[in-house]
Amino acid sequence: MGLLALVFTSTFFLLNVTGVLSVAKIEIWLLAAKTANPIFVGVLVAGLLFADLIFTVPTLATLLLAGYFIGAGFAALAGAIGLMGAGICGYWISRRYGDRFVVHIVKDEQEREAAAETFRRHGPVIILLSRAMPVLPEVSACMAGLTRMNFLTFLGLWSVNVIPYCILVAYAGSISSLEDPTPAILTAIGLSVFFWSSWAIFSRRSKNASR
Repeated sequence: MGLLALVFTSTFFLLNVTGVLSVAKIEIWLLAAKTANPIFVGVLVAGLLFADLIFTVPTLATLLLAGYFIGAGFAALAGAIGLMGAGICGYWISRRYGDRFVVHIVKDEQEREAAAETFRRHGPVIILLSRAMPVLPEVSACMAGLTRMNFLTFLGLWSVNVIPYCILVAYAGSISSLEDPTPAILTAIGLSVFFWSSWAIFSRRSKNASR
């Protein structure tokens, strides 16, 4: 998981340093798309969030901007399509090709099985709380496929991870404005506090259980 996180994080920093992908640039793209046709905004949002599987797109900011530009309903739908697609794609790619990757990282078969068993035991909670960190959702989706988690189980967990999140963030963006960004700011802070505190509790309990 650490190595996967490092790969995703490196793409994030690379794209930000080079200026290829940033929150400011995403805002410009969404504004240009809205000027042409609001439907393009939805397509662009879905495409950006699907690309989150590879490029670590700023998900929260993208959804907030989408809600502001095209309204809560359409933004939430576009966001859910993009994030659901990214998770499902990450799951199946890792399930199909992940073993070839892991065998070069962890040589010992027993260690590989022990690592997989650890994720099977804690994976559902990790998926549900993965929004606590920028790269953790993509990593958890890939790990679910790698460890052969039942697809319907993963799909249910991923849906709980994605759909309420998209609805809440898109709605916050839709009721925000440049003059009053308070709803967006409060939502961003509230989600961060909720996920981080939940993750801290989970980590503490996991460590106590291991002892």
